[in-house]
Amino acid sequence: MGSRFDELRIFAGNGNPELTRAICGRVGVPMGDITVAQFSNENIFVKLNETVREKDVFVVQSLASPLSDRIMELLIMLDACKRASAGRVTAVIPYYAYGRTDKKDQPRVPITARLLADMIQVAGAQQVLTIDLHAGQIQGFFSIPVTELSAQSLLVRYFADKGWNDTIVVSPDLGFAKRARNFAEMLGAPLAIAEKRRSQHLSQNGANHHSVPEVLNLIGDVTGKRCIIVDDEIATGGSILEVSHLLAEQGACEIYACCVHPVFTENAVERLKDSPIIELVTTDTLPLSPEKRWPGLKVLSVSTLIAEVIQRINRGMSVDTIFQHRHHPAWG
Repeated sequence: MGSRFDELRIFAGNGNPELTRAICGRVGVPMGDITVAQFSNENIFVKLNETVREKDVFVVQSLASPLSDRIMELLIMLDACKRASAGRVTAVIPYYAYGRTDKKDQPRVPITARLLADMIQVAGAQQVLTIDLHAGQIQGFFSIPVTELSAQSLLVRYFADKGWNDTIVVSPDLGFAKRARNFAEMLGAPLAIAEKRRSQHLSQNGANHHSVPEVLNLIGDVTGKRCIIVDDEIATGGSILEVSHLLAEQGACEIYACCVHPVFTENAVERLKDSPIIELVTTDTLPLSPEKRWPGLKVLSVSTLIAEVIQRINRGMSVDTIFQHRHHPAWG
């Protein structure tokens, strides 16, 4: 198929410019010239400093902290591209926020993941590229094409290269068991599952809502095994910590953990540093400041994977084929 590389433009918001820079380096194009700033009244200003008329535009914005600012930046950038007559606009969202609000799980609550999807479409996105949604049904919230990539194979390859033969993969709860099983199958290791329940807690004024994980049981034998806890994201670290302590009590010889999205809120970093976890492996879908890094944290880059998919979309090639080979170069 004919290449349309001369029409390709990649723009970065403030959500994760380092990742965007790495993606552009892999694709072999310069970062698009764009101004994304905030006035003193907190209004966000966006200006494209180059023409995008009839171009194939990719807007990269990870929904990191401060979350509401990053969402508004994304929406305004998409609107700017639409109003500048871009030929096609793709929203590249390495981390999609509000993924846990994918359904009404209690009375009188919103489905914010759907609301966010509606806003992204109205703003001008014609397709979405994202990585490891918290809930797969979020794809169905969009009426435009959604390409959901998975960085799980990137994490699998990291552990596979170590050549361990006494490994067991651990799912932190029943809800993640299917993805953890896929991880275990790719690694060629058995699976254990932590049975966990969450108790809901409200502050006295009802403003702060959070859930506290309570691990009750472990399905599987980890005695003398090297354990790898697998999850899609880590926020406060509560679940991972509870499971790691349970594994230690059950006789695991070494405990590792991995996740795709390092959200790391509150005092998660300090708690993880002091946990039984020897090494936590994650990706750069979200930016990590120096204070959120420690010797036991290993960060793998998703830039090669995203770059390859952007190239394939731009050239009108199939994206599915890169997932047909477990050790495709895109995972390197």
